Amino acid sequence: MKVLLLKEPKDSGPDPYIKELGSYSLEATLIPVLSFEFTSLDTLFEKLSHPECYGGLVFTSPRALEAIKICLKEKSKKEAWSKSLKQMWNIKPTYVVGKATASLVEEIGLTPQGEKAGNAEKLAEYICSREKANSSTLLFPCGALKREVLPTVLREKGIPLESLTVYQTTQHPDLQESLRSYFSQQGIPASVVFFSPSGVKFCLQHIQKLSGDLINQVQFAAIGPTTAEALRGAGAAVSCTAGNPTAQELAAAIHTALQPPHS
Repeated sequence: MKVLLLKEPKDSGPDPYIKELGSYSLEATLIPVLSFEFTSLDTLFEKLSHPECYGGLVFTSPRALEAIKICLKEKSKKEAWSKSLKQMWNIKPTYVVGKATASLVEEIGLTPQGEKAGNAEKLAEYICSREKANSSTLLFPCGALKREVLPTVLREKGIPLESLTVYQTTQHPDLQESLRSYFSQQGIPASVVFFSPSGVKFCLQHIQKLSGDLINQVQFAAIGPTTAEALRGAGAAVSCTAGNPTAQELAAAIHTALQPPHS
């Protein structure tokens, strides 16, 4: 059976989602949905250059770390980071959602905390259990489309957070063409997996149109509760949601959802 994954491929090496789904004999294909434009990188590095002003860092997406990695491509910034800044940030907490974000935090030399929190709500709870009200401000590099859940929870608990938009999310320029060619060459997949509310916004209608009368045969899966909520909000039924946002849990959930019902 075929599974369509609405996400960009991993930068290097085989994609873990394709591999895990393959272990259940499911044939997965990736279609990139989003394009990212990085912004305010000078401001970002300026803030990173003053760890003494902050109590720690918060990351809820891999993209925010890509913004930092772009900054660190500049020789002088890279030197400043490895000589002193990295050590100064490392004595403060770096809070993250999920494994992908945690591994990118490790790549820049910091130690992630809270990665088992599968979403912003759970991470906010985790941060509240560790930080005191009116403690030093946490720096939160994020996307323009970030949800307000985490900032709201922290604000209610009196934990100061400074958000800085470091990327904008737009639709991938080849998205419609990629979807059209997938459906014409591979037919209608057994399952379509959404990885973000933006993915729902940009893809759902195209998929409904391309599937036509057979749309009811397609099972929609979500990487987490926020994406599942976006699907339901758009009037789509969700057949399964990954327990945690990992390739293993997603593949297991899809495998179970695709089993024929026992009569």
